[in-house]
Amino acid sequence: MLLKLFLAFTLIPVAEIYLLIKIGHSIGALNTVLVVIITAFAGATLARVQGLQTMLRIKASLQQGITPTEDLIDAFIIFLAGIVLLTPGFITDIAGLLMLFPVTRYHFKRYLRSKFDQWIKNQTIHIRRFPE
Repeated sequence: MLLKLFLAFTLIPVAEIYLLIKIGHSIGALNTVLVVIITAFAGATLARVQGLQTMLRIKASLQQGITPTEDLIDAFIIFLAGIVLLTPGFITDIAGLLMLFPVTRYHFKRYLRSKFDQWIKNQTIHIRRFPE
C-alpha cells in the first residue's frame, strides 16, 4: 500500500508536469493555462449537477424506504471526481471527467462493487446493521 501511495504521489505529478510542459510548448503557455482552467470549470459544473441529481435520487429512495446503495456509490465516485478535478493538470482532469459521466462512471462503480464484495468475502471489512 505504501508503494502504491508513493507511486501515486510521485509519478502522477511528474507525468502532469511533463504533459503541461509538452502541451505548453505546442500551444503556448497562456493557452495551456486557459485549457486547464476551462476543463476544471467544466468539471466542477458537471460535478455539481451530477452530485445534486444523485442526492435527489438518494433522498427519494430513502423516502420510499429503499436503501440507496448504488446511488451512494455514485455519490462517492462523484466526490472523488471533484477532489481529482481540484488538482491542476490534464491527466487528473481527464480522470475526473471520466468519473463524472454516467456511462464511464458505471465501470468505476462495478470495480468498486467487486472490491467491496472481495473485502467482505475476505473479512477485510465488516458490515453491521444498527440497531442489532
